[in-house]
Amino acid sequence: MIWTQQVLVSLCFTVGRYDYLIFGSGTKLYVSDVQVVKPVVSMYPAASRAHLEGRSSLLCLASAMFPPLVQFSWKRRKDSGPLEDVPSAEGEQLQLRESGRTAAILLVHQREDSRYKYRCSVHHEGGAVEAPTEPEVCTPPPPLPSQHQVKLLCLLYTVLIVKSLVYCCGLSLLMVLRNKGPSTI
Repeated sequence: MIWTQQVLVSLCFTVGRYDYLIFGSGTKLYVSDVQVVKPVVSMYPAASRAHLEGRSSLLCLASAMFPPLVQFSWKRRKDSGPLEDVPSAEGEQLQLRESGRTAAILLVHQREDSRYKYRCSVHHEGGAVEAPTEPEVCTPPPPLPSQHQVKLLCLLYTVLIVKSLVYCCGLSLLMVLRNKGPSTI
């Protein structure tokens, strides 16, 4: 697919007796003698505070491409099953563009028992490129221990510390008595 030609076909028209190229706002036309370069695609689990709300995030990065226009798509696979599109109700995507690279972050609404692996694909004028790995989405952390469990742990640690102190004091007392020898009165 060559987007530059699609732009020309859909947005150019003739005005009066002269030929003018008129483009809508936001249209980008790249005219260059540089060859089309496919993007390098990488995928990472992204760290965020979303874990606290039962969500996980994935980052897909496309870089080193020309022209710099790309579209992201996401697929998922459960265990060793077939790839399927990510339903829009189960995730939301945010795109960030910077000179030379474009990133997409997928926020996945995921239950703790979910076993999906996700895959990122980038569509570019040079063809589609998939990320080389399927990282597992980080599951939300387990719930914090209850106040009762915390008190029991504190009691256990206190008992262990007291036991160590008694043992050290007993050893020290034995060493002092041993080195002192028989007393003469």
